[in-house]
Amino acid sequence: MDISTMNQQVQKESIFLQDLKREISKVIVGQDALLEKMLVALLADGHVLIEGVPGLAKTLAVKTLAQAIQAQFSRIQFTPDLLPADITGTLIFNPKDNVFYPKRGPIFANFVLADEINRSPAKVQSALLEAMQERQVTIGEKTYPLPSPFMVLATQNPVEQEGTYPLPEAQVDRFMLKVLVTYPTKEEEKMILERMASRQKIQLNCSATPEMILKARQVVDQIYVDEKIKNYIVNLVFATRDPRAYGLEKLASFIAYGASPRATIFLTQAAKAYAFLNGRGYVTPEDIKAIGLDVLRHRVLLSYEAEAENIAADQIVKQIFDAVDVP
Repeated sequence: MDISTMNQQVQKESIFLQDLKREISKVIVGQDALLEKMLVALLADGHVLIEGVPGLAKTLAVKTLAQAIQAQFSRIQFTPDLLPADITGTLIFNPKDNVFYPKRGPIFANFVLADEINRSPAKVQSALLEAMQERQVTIGEKTYPLPSPFMVLATQNPVEQEGTYPLPEAQVDRFMLKVLVTYPTKEEEKMILERMASRQKIQLNCSATPEMILKARQVVDQIYVDEKIKNYIVNLVFATRDPRAYGLEKLASFIAYGASPRATIFLTQAAKAYAFLNGRGYVTPEDIKAIGLDVLRHRVLLSYEAEAENIAADQIVKQIFDAVDVP
């Protein structure tokens, strides 16, 4: 398929997303970046980790997105005493039939909100690993497929907060994007006050369906990625592993581990979804830059030296983007 035909198809298939954004913005004020990244992950079949202090509408944003797509939504509140079976489900014994029956957990939904995921220890967080990667859950000896689309949106409080457990690296790597949510501006805060200070419920017109999302994903898959763009993505990921090769000697002592090959795959898929969201049938370097920080920030593991000097992963990723040649 040539680029102009692809462009036309993308523009036709992505019209519903503008309505979807409009509907969600009736409820959510000012979190445009968060909403955009959530839609990117949804189109690219990825999961999102959302970090921010309490009260920034993280949970509301996820819930509103699920409502607007008429999708099944479930919320799991992560607490220190939560068990893996509370998420995936368990086998219940029926003494009448003398048989064990599977009782499915809240993970069986299109949108799963893992609220305050870092309030639970690693063994509970790891209950999500199989679901997020293989889109299936094993209860007892049987494996059950999860509904499609399936998306985990996890919120976490900043790690310094009281009573939080750091997420294991394997868990963090399963998230396509890590989005940082910040405070609204003064104007946005006033809009929030006017909209949310009354008890009146805002009605959403459901403008999309899970089927429309699945159809859009097929188009996203076909979006054109040029050879130069592929090389650019590979160079960015390799620069996190071997900064010296890209003239970034200073960064070498700050990075303990670079991004995995999963970062290369996710960066490509997310860039395609971002291009689709902007009505284009091909990926540009700007798409990579727009989404790159969210894909890489949680995959660059810092050394003790970086932590001692108070250097954040965002600073390192930005320097890598500045150093790698843009096609």
